[in-house]
Amino acid sequence: MPMPSLRLVFASLGLISLAACGGRGSVAPSYQQELFNTGASPFARNFDATVNETCEAARRALLSQGFLTTMGQPDTVDATKNFQPSAETHVVVSFHVVCTPGENATNQSIAYVNAVQDGYALKKSDTSASVGLSVLGSLSLPIRSNSDAMVKISSETVPAGKFYDRFFNLMGHYLNTVPRSAPVAADEVKSKPLVPSLIVSSPELTPTPIVVQTPAAATAIQASDAVAAGTASDVPAAAAAATPAAPRTTATQ
Repeated sequence: MPMPSLRLVFASLGLISLAACGGRGSVAPSYQQELFNTGASPFARNFDATVNETCEAARRALLSQGFLTTMGQPDTVDATKNFQPSAETHVVVSFHVVCTPGENATNQSIAYVNAVQDGYALKKSDTSASVGLSVLGSLSLPIRSNSDAMVKISSETVPAGKFYDRFFNLMGHYLNTVPRSAPVAADEVKSKPLVPSLIVSSPELTPTPIVVQTPAAATAIQASDAVAAGTASDVPAAAAAATPAAPRTTATQ
């Protein structure tokens, strides 16, 4: 093959490689796909319920599907569920629900939902060591050990789609079936004075207050009672001593 032809071939290969590199560099990163538009969000849904009722419906929906839920605050629900597609893979789905007031804070709310899928794989590692025995010369005994561990290999937000639609529909089901507390309008609240108690209005039924005496006062009262009792017992004796005895008569025959 003539030399100019070889140069042409090498030049063509160089252009092809540059085009391939340029094609790889033109791929937009994943975060560039975020639009942040003002339209309807697939991760949010409006409900005709209060914030607490909406989050309670989300908690019930997750519990009904086998998720382990934690509710640190009334307006937040976190849940996890474990899956094992194969013997050496493990998947964890984490839910995060936040409830906020809607346009009408009294009976409307918005539920924001985000689900993350984390993937784990079993990693096996072999370690070996040797022990030298100086007595026997340069003899080495290999020692092997195996250790298995689950290593996180992926983490991805579950994309929008029917997955969240099914969850929101289940939330609506629990909002419609579980009894909820209805708010009372401010103009419907009426108050009236209570009827006076019979005990307060009737003197006969008024309880007598109990007087608690101190030990010193109780001792003084007991001493005065004893003196009064002793004086009363001495009066009959003195009266008997002052009365003259009646003359004794003897009958004669």
